[in-house]
Amino acid sequence: MTHGHLDPASREPIDPDVDLRHPAPAEVRASEPLVVAAIAVGGAIGASARYLIGLAWPTPSGSLPWATLLMNVVGCALIGLLMVLVSEVWTRHRLLRPFLGTGILGGFTTFSTYAVDIQGLLNDGHPVTALLYLAITVIGALAAVWVTTTATRALVHRRSR
Repeated sequence: MTHGHLDPASREPIDPDVDLRHPAPAEVRASEPLVVAAIAVGGAIGASARYLIGLAWPTPSGSLPWATLLMNVVGCALIGLLMVLVSEVWTRHRLLRPFLGTGILGGFTTFSTYAVDIQGLLNDGHPVTALLYLAITVIGALAAVWVTTTATRALVHRRSR
């Protein structure tokens, strides 16, 4: 400890899959291509699913982008479920979180389309719809993560008794 603060080098990594603060041991460096491959394959799957849903459920001009809204909320719900499972149940499967969380669900959810949708609604003279979409997405996504994390954690702990 220096000057009442924790030494940054002594803290645990925030993300155990990738820790940029320290040189990785040889065994971790050797597995990095597997992590990157898992993320890439998962991302291709998630982004493809998002693209196909967007094609199947186009948004008429000036209306709420329901497909993107639902993809983001459902994706966040699945992230809440997944994070409990990979951190408390399936802890030995190192590639699950990068493949499912960062890859598939990261590719499936989309902040960029959300931002473009809001900008389009504003540019087309639909500020109320844009603000409604902005609020519903944020509230829905946060609520989805909280509900599924809380429910999954309760089920996992009940099952382990």
